[in-house]
Amino acid sequence: MSFANRQQAGKALADAVSDYQDKPVVVYALPRGGVVLGKIVASSLHAPLDLLIPRKIGAPGNEEYAIASVTETGDVVKSPEATSVDPSWFAQAVVAQRVEAKRRRERYLSGRAQPDVTGKTAIIVDDGIATGLTMKAAIEDVKTHQPQSIVIAVPVAPQDTVKELEGLVDHVVVLETPLLFLGSIGAYYDSFEQVSDEEVVDLMSNL
Repeated sequence: MSFANRQQAGKALADAVSDYQDKPVVVYALPRGGVVLGKIVASSLHAPLDLLIPRKIGAPGNEEYAIASVTETGDVVKSPEATSVDPSWFAQAVVAQRVEAKRRRERYLSGRAQPDVTGKTAIIVDDGIATGLTMKAAIEDVKTHQPQSIVIAVPVAPQDTVKELEGLVDHVVVLETPLLFLGSIGAYYDSFEQVSDEEVVDLMSNL
């Protein structure tokens, strides 16, 4: 199964979580690509939309290889490789990425107050999951806001990642769970163009 683009995937995802329509829900999207889907889902459910902003920490000398993920709040999520790096370097990297996550929130939302999810259902939306590292950080972040339950909703994720995430939240909704993952989320989209900061600002300013 493949998706034409993020818009089509967002509509399919909105249908899959339609039971939450008009319920006490807050939808959270992961920038940047997840915001396209998150806005569609939030609109369909008549729910407020907010952002969770995970930031990957790349390995020393190889920034593209993520060894951890962190958000503005919440615990740091580490891969096994993170234990082998210099603790002082890692602590500085965590601080730097937390600062960047907060900067992006200000850029994307211009200081808008966050919706209160206390005692409600938090639905975390992204355009797909590969390793699950950033999603785990997003889960830790949203837990600090004390929702009653947490739901993950994405179009595609590998079966092993889904099983792992099912142990961390109340419900996982995935439209496509390939046993043999093709290596990238974009492989499951006909069109998977990068979403710019400006597009995120525009999506979040027209709620």
